[in-house]
Amino acid sequence: MNLYSVIPSAWQSALSATCQRPEIEQLTQFLTGQLAQKKVIYPAQADWFNALKLVSPEEVKVVILGQDPYHGAGEAHGLAFSVPFGVKTPPSLRNIWQELARDLGVTPAQHGNLTGWAKQGVLLLNTSLTVEANQAGSHAKKGWEVLTDAVITHLAKTQTGLVFVLWGAHAQKKIPLIGPSHCILRSAHPSPLSAYRGFLGCGHFSSVNAYLSSQGRREIDWSQAE
Repeated sequence: MNLYSVIPSAWQSALSATCQRPEIEQLTQFLTGQLAQKKVIYPAQADWFNALKLVSPEEVKVVILGQDPYHGAGEAHGLAFSVPFGVKTPPSLRNIWQELARDLGVTPAQHGNLTGWAKQGVLLLNTSLTVEANQAGSHAKKGWEVLTDAVITHLAKTQTGLVFVLWGAHAQKKIPLIGPSHCILRSAHPSPLSAYRGFLGCGHFSSVNAYLSSQGRREIDWSQAE
């Protein structure tokens, strides 16, 4: 397995140096071992880099940072908080729909596929890009964070006027990577365990659009989940 070779071409130059680091070799060995042991890994290997496939570095306007993929069968497809068509909407995403309706009056989609956001420049990035079935956090601290930190750092250093949406303490730990040239929105995580501690009522969707408009950039049509 060569992770660099399957990184979408638009991101390869930005991540080439990172892919030479020993942590990425360790990650590769870990994933190879997991597959050799017939462990069930989500999402499917073809979707590991789905978030980067859908948005090139130059197209990114907003980064919504998640933690690791959904670990239930059929749920993960490489976009943070998103599930494929036909899959039941997870609780965190139901709370996202609730806040979107409260904030902007948007009628929630009848599905949980957020590809339509990605196509408008919203990078839906998890900090770990894989997980073992039914084992939340099982691929954390195996090396993925080195790669996804490099994505955040590259965007923060090469662009200005991005919006970083950081829901929960895990995402907010990435603030030092971002710097002062961007808008940072933070709140509690939309999980049912924490959504009522500040996510519901945060107004982030309207805040994103207000900031993008102030930068002369097209707003996100949040109703276009796909």
